[in-house]
Amino acid sequence: MGRQWGSAMRTAEQAGCVVSASRAGRPEAGPWSCSGVILSRSPGLVLCHGGIFVPFLRAGSEVLTAAGAAFLPGDSCSDDLRLHVQWAPTAAGPGGGAERGRPELCTPQCAGLEPGPPAPSRGRPLQPRLPAELLLLLSCPAFWAHFARLFGDEAAEQWRFSSAAPDDEVSEEEEADQLRALGWFALLGVRLGQEEVEKERGPVVAVSPLGAVPKGAPLLVCGSPFGAVCPDIFLNTLSCGVLSNVAGPLLLTDARCLPGTEGGGVFTARPAGSLVALVAAPLCWKAGEWVGFTLLCAAAPLFRAARDALRRLRPSAAALAALMPPEVGVPWGLPLRDSGPLWAAAAVLVECGTVWGSGVAVAPRLVVTCRHVSPREAARVLVRSTTPKSVAIWGRVVFATRESCPYDIAVVSLEEDLDDVPIPVPAEHFHEGEAVSVVGFGVFGQACGPSVTSGILSAVVQVDGMPVMLQTTCAVHSGSSGGPLFSNHSGNLLGIITSNTRDNNTGATYPHLNFSIPITVLQPALQQYSQTQDLGGLRELDCAAEPVRVVWRLQRPLAEAPRSRL
Repeated sequence: MGRQWGSAMRTAEQAGCVVSASRAGRPEAGPWSCSGVILSRSPGLVLCHGGIFVPFLRAGSEVLTAAGAAFLPGDSCSDDLRLHVQWAPTAAGPGGGAERGRPELCTPQCAGLEPGPPAPSRGRPLQPRLPAELLLLLSCPAFWAHFARLFGDEAAEQWRFSSAAPDDEVSEEEEADQLRALGWFALLGVRLGQEEVEKERGPVVAVSPLGAVPKGAPLLVCGSPFGAVCPDIFLNTLSCGVLSNVAGPLLLTDARCLPGTEGGGVFTARPAGSLVALVAAPLCWKAGEWVGFTLLCAAAPLFRAARDALRRLRPSAAALAALMPPEVGVPWGLPLRDSGPLWAAAAVLVECGTVWGSGVAVAPRLVVTCRHVSPREAARVLVRSTTPKSVAIWGRVVFATRESCPYDIAVVSLEEDLDDVPIPVPAEHFHEGEAVSVVGFGVFGQACGPSVTSGILSAVVQVDGMPVMLQTTCAVHSGSSGGPLFSNHSGNLLGIITSNTRDNNTGATYPHLNFSIPITVLQPALQQYSQTQDLGGLRELDCAAEPVRVVWRLQRPLAEAPRSRL
């Protein structure tokens, strides 16, 4: 990880901090805490999540959803609000990051966490908790517009963005407060003593313009799980993922984050260590299931909103506005084919009546998807590509495996060519542990194009020396079925996604444990049909041997063949 990210890791750790809020004279009433990003150390300026300020709002959380509410002044919170910020020193040690000294005691005590196996402290020296003041609360109106489009339709009641699990006891009022504060952030001024002023330095981050980072690009999230709890252990914990999807300034990543990382910075490797976004919600739940996406708000529009709000609230705040990090780079504003991995553009949306799923173009007029997406031969199917622009082409299912077949496959022949959609190269070999990506229309369908999730090829299951099943750790959701699995290294097509995993005892779905059909199982038959229109090779898939059926039923093979009692 260090070799891949280099200076970006150092920038992320130097920019990270934790912010705590409490009531004066009432330590039992808090504290509330979250992560933050240091915009300037001298003078001290920090941007963090706004959710921790909800209990202090004079007018209640409803003010956050009032018509036209884009920012609120610092005095919108009660006078008993007390803020503190804590960060690590900027000195770089031999390892390239902040120096680790002797183990420190947790401050405050790690209350509320269950002890696990003994582990050594990271022993990082921390700055004393510094007092801070709230300058303003702000949000990005465009973020809320896209949020309403993706999450605010008739299925809105299925979504939760609480830091608590769906079965935890959270009051409706608390959940409503968290939702209202989802896209709100806070700008803080940190009061430094003379000693701190002399040893701290200026801005440590630059900002990527909106649209400069493509889908599938690696991201590094830096936040503090559990907020102000045990900062010597949890401060600036790193998590890797990719930019999974984009809807204006609303971004999604498959990097795994925990409660308390709200407000943490999200960085990209190029330009090195530039700030892409801030964490808005580390956990997303749909219909009681963890989705595996972290919700982000792009940094560039937030900083533009902060500059505007500062100038309107404080005519003398030009100096503060000048401390907002500069934008580095140029927005690409190009379609996925040019602004993301070339292979990602091979994914298409497949609609068969009221059912939809994903598919992959394997020839200009040939798409492979899953049988449970297009179950009937001769069925009319609408295929939509997303690059270079959204194109809809009708097709016909020329082959679908039988219900009894372990390979859940359907083949669609199109009436027109999928122009400008790249045809991926099929892989010939599979390497367990290699980095892979899944592209599909899971969760959102056509609302914001295909999502990209990353992971590794965790298992290659073989029968008689031939791969018959691939298992990955990428997050796969409903709607991803039929989508392509790619090798990050070569860009080759590895397989076709068929399912994630469901526990029949508890009903829980696990998005990070999923299965694909190896492309080597399908490629000879697809090539035969593409060249001769002969379905013979595809029909042979229905005759898969019993050991293959056993594998796809997730059963253990029998030690010996059963004997008949007749």
